[in-house]
Amino acid sequence: MNKALTYLTIGVLATLLVLIRVFEQQLFYDPFLAFFQNDYLYIDSPRREVFKLTAFTSLRFLLNTVLSLGILFAIFKDVSVLKFSLLIYGAAYLILILLFLYFVINPKQEDYYLFFNTRRFLIQPLILLLLIPAFFYHKKNTAH
Repeated sequence: MNKALTYLTIGVLATLLVLIRVFEQQLFYDPFLAFFQNDYLYIDSPRREVFKLTAFTSLRFLLNTVLSLGILFAIFKDVSVLKFSLLIYGAAYLILILLFLYFVINPKQEDYYLFFNTRRFLIQPLILLLLIPAFFYHKKNTAH
């Protein structure tokens, strides 16, 4: 890929990530969107449908993952980076979704902050923001 096509690809994929965020209320069932915008540390957990919430949260994680993997591949053009990232995303999903389910099924006010951050890793492309500098660092250190 030439540089212009690489930048265009990264731009399109990043724009799609932004659009997922901008249209999150229209695209996904998530009663916690409004809940966490308020003073959530002092109010009760909203009513929710656990299966529907888990399905939409998983869908959002999957969409973010696919777009993030595309960005990583466009930046590094290395299948081993893609494979390793897929392992990271898979392990993160398993751990985070189990924590997410625990917090959804057992809502306690003292756990809201931890739940907020667990949920954030599931619904936002934060793993991508961790992997990009990690791969650049690895690439720099293995080039010598």
